[in-house]
Amino acid sequence: MRVGLIFDGLSALGKSPEIVLLDAIEAVEVALQSWATEVVRVPVNGDGRWVERVRKGKFDLVFNLCEGIDGLPQFEPRVIAALELIGVPFTGNSSWTTAITLRKHVVNGILDRAGLPVPRFSVARRGEEIVPVGFPAICKPAAEDASVGIEQRSVVRSSRALNERVTTMLGHWDEILVQRYVAGREVNVGILGDRALPIAEIDFADMPKGLWQIVSYRSKWETGSDEDLGAKPKCPAPLPKALSAELAEISLAAWKAVGGQGYGRVDLRIDESGRPWILEVNANPDISPDAGLARMAGVAGMDYPELVKRICENALAMKQETGTERWAKTLKLSGLA
Repeated sequence: MRVGLIFDGLSALGKSPEIVLLDAIEAVEVALQSWATEVVRVPVNGDGRWVERVRKGKFDLVFNLCEGIDGLPQFEPRVIAALELIGVPFTGNSSWTTAITLRKHVVNGILDRAGLPVPRFSVARRGEEIVPVGFPAICKPAAEDASVGIEQRSVVRSSRALNERVTTMLGHWDEILVQRYVAGREVNVGILGDRALPIAEIDFADMPKGLWQIVSYRSKWETGSDEDLGAKPKCPAPLPKALSAELAEISLAAWKAVGGQGYGRVDLRIDESGRPWILEVNANPDISPDAGLARMAGVAGMDYPELVKRICENALAMKQETGTERWAKTLKLSGLA
């Protein structure tokens, strides 16, 4: 089994390499080497040369660790689209699923139309009036991930604060998601293949008084900060069986609605009445050994190499339909063959 391991080359190998990314690449490579005959690293750069390396690499599988190019998430679906065009099996989600889940208001609209519980939301753009969703509300960049742009000031209690926050954010982003803030417990449901993994909870018990209980950029990336220490993951989450089953059912339905495959994560809030609300569907969550998905898999009895192997097996089981096969199907369904 010859496996190509692709990743954001500009972020991993640039002048200021991301240590977290390098650690993830190393961990996945080691896990792959426990059963693959050869693992080849292929850095993804903006010049497109990586495409030719993959095309000529004769890989049985490409393990996709690329979340963008030079840290820009908008390039993530384009990288996947190139893999689809080449026709090589790859891990993770399709370009379509990845693209829509990177647009928070788009995926929210899909989930809402599917009858799934999504907090009331609107999209703010320059020159347009902000559609109210009620208070408190939380403001997020509509097309970012990894909690970029989310801080304590993102939660607002009044129209004045909302206008000020949105105006500030529109100086950096074109579209801002404005969504009703749901007070309560926050949980993560990991998905591997077609099954939900043991549910994790973000424990806000140590969040300093006066701070909103949210997973902000500081809590995710500033290790040792007050918000990091105040938002601790716990798995398995101490939840009643009935509620855990409901959360898994909602998450799998959301995953199906966006065409999810391979692996992913659904983040939810449980309000004070015990009702779940979907916050986000993540089509490419962090799979580092110390990240949430690996933690959930561990509770399910899978060590890290086994998780990586399962991800690969799921990818290999997904049949890649060629253009010729698709055209033959089209002709048949049109009564022309």
